[in-house]
Order: sequence, then structure tokens, then C-alpha cells
Amino acid sequence: MQETDSDGHGGTLLSRKEMYLAPGVSTYYIEPIALDHGEGCYLYDTHNRRYLDFFGGILTVSVGHAHPVINAAMIEQIGKLTHVSTLYLHQAMVDLAERLAGMTPGELTMSFFTASGTEANETAIAMARVATGAYDVIALRHSYSGRSALAMSLTGQSPWRLGLPGAGGVTHAMNAYCYRCPFGKTPDHCGLECAKDMEETIRTSTSGRIAAVIAEPIQGVGGFITPPPDYFPEVARIVRKYGGLFIADEVQTGFGRTGKWFGIEHYGVEPDMMTFAKGLANGMPIGAVIATAAVAGAYQGPTISTFGGNPVSMRAALATLDVMVDQQLMENARVQGQRLRDGLEELSRQFSVMGDVRGMGLMQGIEFVRSDKEPASDLVGEFFELTKADGLLVGKGGLYGNTVRISPPLTVTQGQVKEALEVIGRAMAKIYETHPELRHVS
Repeated sequence: MQETDSDGHGGTLLSRKEMYLAPGVSTYYIEPIALDHGEGCYLYDTHNRRYLDFFGGILTVSVGHAHPVINAAMIEQIGKLTHVSTLYLHQAMVDLAERLAGMTPGELTMSFFTASGTEANETAIAMARVATGAYDVIALRHSYSGRSALAMSLTGQSPWRLGLPGAGGVTHAMNAYCYRCPFGKTPDHCGLECAKDMEETIRTSTSGRIAAVIAEPIQGVGGFITPPPDYFPEVARIVRKYGGLFIADEVQTGFGRTGKWFGIEHYGVEPDMMTFAKGLANGMPIGAVIATAAVAGAYQGPTISTFGGNPVSMRAALATLDVMVDQQLMENARVQGQRLRDGLEELSRQFSVMGDVRGMGLMQGIEFVRSDKEPASDLVGEFFELTKADGLLVGKGGLYGNTVRISPPLTVTQGQVKEALEVIGRAMAKIYETHPELRHVS
């Protein structure tokens, strides 16, 4: 087991992981990779084998590993101040809050910083309940909101709820899963039945007066499920009709990933709140909620976040945004994302088990299926091992475990997209060689 050879501490990394880390801390691959360092779009294991990283630490390493500009900003900050909590002011926290107010859509102006996306979503729900005086919250099926008790209750996938009883006041409406439309419709003739279900859910499964709807513009852990263009405008209209706020969970879609600054911008909706984490600070722990002045003004507290607004994370975030602007990475995400999408769709015409290719920008998913859209999670497992052996790292997700998630850093080049597509093509060809019956999948 090459990746887990003795690490100089009396055992292999894998054996020590199994002894000292909770079993729920799972890893990818039959033989887990022990990573040592990274540079740009590449990662290197402890044997210095190079991998092209097309998952980016779950859409978090947004501008590449060990970026010199971001490292320099963090090192400078570490030499001055590393922690104070939100009980004190420091310039980087206020600078980032001002910057977010200037770049987010609509009337969003006031931020609250946390250390993770889970905490950001928790805070957003608390703010919505205080601001509206209502308690009921609507989330979407197939969603993922984090790993706290409330965040798991918001999550619309049973495997990620650990079999625990849910927090009160959360109801799940239909999501816009066009490939598996529960209403039997197609995107060109759907009538937005999924959005209309939002109103039916409010009227039948809540008090009729709601605090908020929270939704990911593209469902991340759900398998990059991407709603049609008219979905969110209709959802926002319904939510506000019943007194609720619209919360856009941009933990995965935010900061250039989709080819725009924020995923919800593709839908022309101005949220009442947005939540952030992941790609905002290129891998440093961070989370944030931004709200309108009216919503934030109702959240009087007292409240704190011990690690929210951490000076090092704030400097990392500011530097990350600088790099995105200076290198025009949002445009690169759009251009390279289209190149990636075109290549994946071409492969799907050759290999019909790639049943659906979906996403935006550098957030692309492939749903693996057999005949009649039967989920093929086993083929995803084979695909993972083949691409790893060929030097490419990708992610997976979806309620059925049959979706490959592809999300390289926004700095990815045309050549690296071409390299990744070639690896994917070789992996698919080997799967078809091993399973000749797949040639009859339609």
C-alpha cells in the first residue's frame, strides 16, 4: 500500500488514522492518498507522485495550491496578529465586510463572519427567524447545509443526517432535479412544477408563515443539480408572498466558480441573505453571512464568533479576491468551464452511461446510469480508481452516490482541461472494456 507506507511515527498513516480518528472520517479510494504538498492545480503525495486536482478540496482551493500572493499575505499577518475574536476590531475584517457589500447583488450590506459554512448557515437561519418573527424554514430535497444538528436537518439527503432526529421547524420542498423530474416533465415543457411545489409545501406542511427558504443555486453534495433559469425567480416570489426571506447558500457556488461572482446571479434574483465559505479564502477556515440592513439590524445579540473574522483568514480572503480580479479568473472559469463542458458532452455521446452532464462554469457533474436511469454508483467507484491511477483527482456526490463532481481551481489552463478530458476518456474506455454489456445502455 504505497500511499500509506511508514511515516516515521511507528506505523502507516492509514493504520494510525484508523486507530486515532473517528471512523466517520472517511477517505477516497481503496488505497488512500497521503498528500504532501501542492502547487497550482497539482497535488503531490508522500512519494512525490503528481496528481491533477480537479476537485480543489471540495471546491475550496479556488485559485490554486500554495498561491504565492495568498501565502505572502498570510505570512505577513501571522507576524502581526493571529487571533482576537469578534469582540475586537481589526482592519482586515472590516475591509472584507466592505468588499463583500460592494460585490454582492441587491441591498446586501452587513456581514457576520464565522469559521465554516455550517456556522454561516446556522447564523442565517437564526437571523431570518429573529427578523421575521416566524419559525418555519423551507429547504430543498437533495440539499446539503452542513454537519451541525440544524444544518443536518436542513440537509435533504438521509445519508448525511446520520440517522439522528431532526431539529424542529424544517420542511423540505421538491428540488429542480430535471434529469429525474418527480413530475415526469422535461425542462422545455415543465411548467415549473417543482417551484410551484414550494407554495403547496408552505400551505400544507407549515404554519403558513415562514421565516426563510434556504437553497444552493447549484446543489453541491447533491450532485451538482442545476435548476432551470426560471426556477429561482418563481421560488423567491412565493417565499416573499408568505413573509419569508430568500437565503442563497453560496458556500460552493460563490466567488467565480460558475463564471459569475455568485451562482444566484445566473437567475437574476436578489437574495435577502447569502452564505459563504470554502473558495472565499482559498482553503483557510472561513464562513460568512451577508444580509440586508433590515435583516441584520434585527439580529441584536449579544452574539460572538470566537474564530469568526480571524485575521489570517480575513487576509487570505482579501488576497484571494485580489488574485481573482487581477488574473480575471471569473472569465477564465467561464471559458475553461465551457471547454470542459463541451468535452464532457462529447464523451457522453460516446459513453451513454454518462447519463447527464450538468453544471455551470468550473462546476460540472456527470451522473452515471445504466438502462432506465438506474444509478450506477459501482461504475463511479471504478472510474475513481482508474482516474486516480492515471493522475487525476475528482469528487463524487448525489443521493445515489452515482455523480462525479469536477471542480478544478479557477486558474486551470486549457492544457490542463485537455489533460483531464483525456484521462476521463481513457477511464471510460476501460470501463466499457470491462463491462461490454454497457454498450447496450441507452
